[in-house]
Amino acid sequence: MAETIVLIGPPAVGKSTVGASLARRLGVPFSDVDQLIEDREQRAISEIFASDGEGGFRAIELDVTLAALDAGGVVALGGGAVTNASLRAALRGHHVIWLRASVQEAVQRVGETTTRPLLVGDVAGSWTRLAQQREPLYAEVATVVVDTDHRTPAQVAHIVLGKLGLQEVK
Repeated sequence: MAETIVLIGPPAVGKSTVGASLARRLGVPFSDVDQLIEDREQRAISEIFASDGEGGFRAIELDVTLAALDAGGVVALGGGAVTNASLRAALRGHHVIWLRASVQEAVQRVGETTTRPLLVGDVAGSWTRLAQQREPLYAEVATVVVDTDHRTPAQVAHIVLGKLGLQEVK
């Protein structure tokens, strides 16, 4: 597998869970950019947003994402990573999988309380607004689109492998 597999999409579509499953099936490393950011910064993403603002967070996110892309394997991006033009350019040449879900499914997965800073309050309204704003950016970089509604992470991983023509490592 030469290219990195990158999972994009709004919050709660399953990027981290599906990404871990894909990496296990392919026998490659998995990187969750949000987790890498928290590990590097030694603070929660919500704290970074509160102290550094969204712009500060996006700068850290770009740096961490570029390193994860260079490391290879399967990489799950944060939902808003595609808002950065430099990051979108860096995705060229990789398998970019846009995971989609309905607002009902996403809200069910997130719940009404959340540690996701851009979803606090009206989760359904905020999720819908973010998904609609970012949809053209997801479409710009995606090489494959997979709907996740009513599917387990294992089923979504199986679909992704099929669309990419990749076989599981036994």
